[in-house]
Amino acid sequence: MQSEKFAEFLGVFVDVAHESSFSGAARRRGKTPSSVGRQIDALEAHLDTPLFLRSTRHLTLTDAGEALLVRARQILDSLVDVQQELSSMKGEVTGVLRVACYPTFGKRYVLPVMGKLAKQYPDLSLDLDLTERLADPVAERLDLVIRIGDLADSTLIGSRIAVQTRVLCASPDYLNKAGRPVTQADITSHRLIDKMHGADLLGWSHVIGQPVRGVSVQPLFGCDDFDAMRLAAIEGLGIAYLPDWVVGQDINSGVLEQLFPQWSSQPQASTGIYALRALRHPPARVTVFLDALREFIGHPWVWLVEQKSVSER
Repeated sequence: MQSEKFAEFLGVFVDVAHESSFSGAARRRGKTPSSVGRQIDALEAHLDTPLFLRSTRHLTLTDAGEALLVRARQILDSLVDVQQELSSMKGEVTGVLRVACYPTFGKRYVLPVMGKLAKQYPDLSLDLDLTERLADPVAERLDLVIRIGDLADSTLIGSRIAVQTRVLCASPDYLNKAGRPVTQADITSHRLIDKMHGADLLGWSHVIGQPVRGVSVQPLFGCDDFDAMRLAAIEGLGIAYLPDWVVGQDINSGVLEQLFPQWSSQPQASTGIYALRALRHPPARVTVFLDALREFIGHPWVWLVEQKSVSER
């Protein structure tokens, strides 16, 4: 087998293993099943070992095939990385931009930026992992992870792209019916909106001295999605304590009303929003994405709550 063909045959082998059939791999590659079968035969002859157990209905990897599959994926990923690194040295925006972030942040701020980049750079592919877990750029081969909160010591490189401030807010309709709390202690007599599946993830204990679920006087609305909690506040389900990048524009437009704005100036109400990466010298696609994201969210940030005078409150 010619050495320049080896990488190509490894790619065919990975596709056959993924599809568990020659015909499936052939469709992926735009070839005939017979040509894919010949390439697998040639690879097995070159390695002097069978890679698949063949039956009339199924293809099953042999032990040698299982071992090769792990290495083949690593080799092919490394080849892609080298090609993308060389392209980035020439300033070419190519390859696959892989980003992970919170679902609501991704839908509001990352997706519009990706849409803009897709139009500008037709050779750029885009992957967006909308997740609340702490994604690992190294283990998951991600270009960037957008993370909110204090950064733990690590080998990752973090760039602050904005600041998040949590704000207390509710709909004017809810406040007109339930009354406006005069002090923060009064908040415990109101319906409250909280995040499910976690121990005080929104930080209510900083505001009222204990987690919301420890306050048994009033009902609460629980949800695991930031945008749904925002909508719950707009619908008058209670008082919310949410990031300004979720509700800031609603407060500025009057759809929601901020409560105790002085609270949001406290240090514990704010934290950084960071873009984390593993590479010290990232490819061009990462640089153009971060520049476009910073431009999109602005500075001051588009969600920043406007401070009103006393007469306006």
